[in-house]
Amino acid sequence: MAQSAVILFWFATVAYVAATVLYAYFFLSKRAAYSWYATFFTGAGFLCHTASVGLRSIAEHGTDLSGPNTLILSAWALVFAYFVVEHLIRMKVYGTLLVPVSLVLMAVSQLMTVKVGAASPLVENWKIGIHVALIVFANAGFFIAGVGALAYLIQESQLKRHRTSVLFKRLPSLANIDLLSRRAVAFAYPAYSAGLLLGVFRAIETDPPGWWADPRVMLAGLVWGVFGTYIVLHYTQRASARTTAWLALAGVLAVSVLAIIARTVPAGFHVFGL
Repeated sequence: MAQSAVILFWFATVAYVAATVLYAYFFLSKRAAYSWYATFFTGAGFLCHTASVGLRSIAEHGTDLSGPNTLILSAWALVFAYFVVEHLIRMKVYGTLLVPVSLVLMAVSQLMTVKVGAASPLVENWKIGIHVALIVFANAGFFIAGVGALAYLIQESQLKRHRTSVLFKRLPSLANIDLLSRRAVAFAYPAYSAGLLLGVFRAIETDPPGWWADPRVMLAGLVWGVFGTYIVLHYTQRASARTTAWLALAGVLAVSVLAIIARTVPAGFHVFGL
């Protein structure tokens, strides 16, 4: 079963490579055929990816939470979120960015080394399993919002300077980009909040000493606060779209720093070492 999981992982990787190439052609040519085939290969890769994660969890009697497998799970969630974006908001151009990022995460997961003799943390408690799933999905949504925020700032800058480029011509309108970021955060934030609550409940149950001072817990609170501020400012219209775009980028930066620190700082019960 473990061997089948590895084979399916590489099938998924190959499919994502094909999708990445096809999305690049679609982005440059805008030919619908390229988009269709890119979506097909992305879907095939996602199915293989899903089967690989499931079979590996069954073989190991739990979901591995070591650094490499966390990246694999993040890549899976990002592809899933991409399909949501494509079918609900109808913005196929984002596949040009999101699918290659998932591919990079999977490639990096294979380059990371695991300490010899170190036990891999496994998700066995149902509360922790749901907690991890919600956080992974939310982070994928936050990343999509960050991509949209970056695209918004690039396009706005070009408009102000009255400059045009191939990238400028291929990007959606400012209104559509802002809509994408807003909806991505609107879906991700409740999932993140629920994931944090489950994590807090589990920490209270097990009562590890000083759990509230864990670097990951403290940074997770910061991420929650940043995107909470984003939602308040956006929906009350107390800030411009440009300001909220910068705030979304700050939130994505906090998510990235959280992921790095949680795996490198040798402190706290919530650290998953490389």
